[in-house]
Amino acid sequence: MCGIVGYIGKEQAAPILLDGLARLEYRGYDSAGVAVYSERAESLSVHKAKGRLQVLSDMLQGGAALDGTVGIGHTRWATHGAPSDVNSHPQVSRSGKIAVVHNGIIENYAELKAFLMDKGVPFTSDTDTEVVAQLIDYFYEGDILQAVVRVLHRIQGAYALGIICADAPDQLIAVRKDSPLILGYGEGCSFLASDVTAIIKHTRDVGYMEDGEVAVLTRDGIQCYNHLMQPIQKEISHVDWEIDAAEKGGYEHFMFKEIMEQPEAMRRAIFPRIKDGEVYFEDFGLTKEYIRAIRKIYIVACGSSYHVGMVGKYNLERLTRKPVEVALASEFRYMDPIVDENTLVVVISQSGETLDTMAALREAKRLGAKVLSIVNVVGSSIARESDVVLYTWAGPEIAVATTKAYSTQMAVIDLLALYFARVLGTIGEEEYRAVLEEMLRLPGKIEAVLADRDDIQYFASQYFNHNSVFFIGRNVDYALGLEGSLKLKEISYIHSEAYASGELKHGTISLIEDGTLVVALGTYSKLFEKAMSNVVEVKSRGADVLALTTERHKAEMAKTANAVMTIPDTHDLLLPSLGVVPLQLFAYYVALMRGCDIDKPRNLAKSVTVE
Repeated sequence: MCGIVGYIGKEQAAPILLDGLARLEYRGYDSAGVAVYSERAESLSVHKAKGRLQVLSDMLQGGAALDGTVGIGHTRWATHGAPSDVNSHPQVSRSGKIAVVHNGIIENYAELKAFLMDKGVPFTSDTDTEVVAQLIDYFYEGDILQAVVRVLHRIQGAYALGIICADAPDQLIAVRKDSPLILGYGEGCSFLASDVTAIIKHTRDVGYMEDGEVAVLTRDGIQCYNHLMQPIQKEISHVDWEIDAAEKGGYEHFMFKEIMEQPEAMRRAIFPRIKDGEVYFEDFGLTKEYIRAIRKIYIVACGSSYHVGMVGKYNLERLTRKPVEVALASEFRYMDPIVDENTLVVVISQSGETLDTMAALREAKRLGAKVLSIVNVVGSSIARESDVVLYTWAGPEIAVATTKAYSTQMAVIDLLALYFARVLGTIGEEEYRAVLEEMLRLPGKIEAVLADRDDIQYFASQYFNHNSVFFIGRNVDYALGLEGSLKLKEISYIHSEAYASGELKHGTISLIEDGTLVVALGTYSKLFEKAMSNVVEVKSRGADVLALTTERHKAEMAKTANAVMTIPDTHDLLLPSLGVVPLQLFAYYVALMRGCDIDKPRNLAKSVTVE
């Protein structure tokens, strides 16, 4: 995720752009840049810097060093190309006339880049965004809007674009597809931004661009067009939020905002990796021969990432028939692991800087294993030292309790399992197609779960005063329960434990008494009857049971459980990707009702860089 801001008016643009970017830095902070049209030089003045926004701000003396009243700015969370001055946005065409800022992913950028290079167009960055700038320049014949429209017919993916042209300094162009972009209406000025945070200081009158829309911003107003380039009248909304709240996009907490962002994050993680009905990893560093030679897979991670690994174990073993072991990163070095050149070690980390995970990675490499990492931060230490990297593209998370990073990690490991199974020939054609189709539907189904959040809030109001909670489940439901339990304990401070349901009778059931809250997970259809037996078992000891199941099993579960949360039906492999969302919401609402500091729970930090 990246931050975009644009301004055209009568005031100096650079200070306004930098101020807007400061409010968007939570969306990306590995580099930043601005492009402003200089009336004095009659050309674009572009300044970019790797690192936090303050580096750029100091370079430009807070914007005072840059003249001009129209410009675009960007704060970056790298996806294509490591953080650097060159890879920072705005990306500029070879003529120097066109600058582009971009949030999203251009899925067919490699094909377009090859086309342009065949035409003699040079490239200076590793970004997919430069392709957009160069392609606009290639089609530009004096009408910048016409050139942009021609490009839109050729690019694929999700994007929000801000575009400025030196030949047309009286306008900015904005484009949106599957990535948010907001228009701001001021007196004698206009704004564009990826979040109202960036512009609320200057205007509270905004319009929300829809997919496929194009907008032309001038000092006198904004003209919007639909996907057919027919003029449309944009509805203007008045924002009543205070600035502090607007930094969270109007949400009370970053955690809730990030829960709600999961459909978009999943689209970024999944859609570019399914092409022509096949799982596709660009520049994948594992050959088919190596994959076939793998004798064992280790998954190494900490915290929520470890829980992703637990789900990954079930799915990888089922699909590939290779043995998979999940190890806590802090234990891996000390367990004398059996690792050799035919062992693949999959390292999962949100930040890419977790010290225990880093140490485990180095131990695995010392022992001769190949290391594949699943991380969110481009250019992080784990990414740099791994043999193969798969980025989650979740965007930055502000809340300590992970939500969208967990979900995107799960999506990536599921795609990896499918890719391996395809290479190994251990999955049938029908199931392969069925899982891929369901993966493409996951973002929409997550949106459906989020739409029913009022029910989950009600359940939280009934159970928030419990001081001890048990999560039970079997197979992937057990792995899912581990994450649900962690979410609840880390932000609400309620004692919570997750158990494999079959272990109840081996000791845990002695803790069940009248009024004990048990969250029973019964989404896995193959073991639903056993899950029901465990519900009956704890109910007979006096437990209050809050169940989670699929729509097709809701009626049966409701006969016994006190309350039932549901998720849409999907392929069994993907149930945890849907099931985690109501558990995140339940934890959030419980913590909210208990008055906890949700975004910054006590004693916890976002990235653990000490052992």
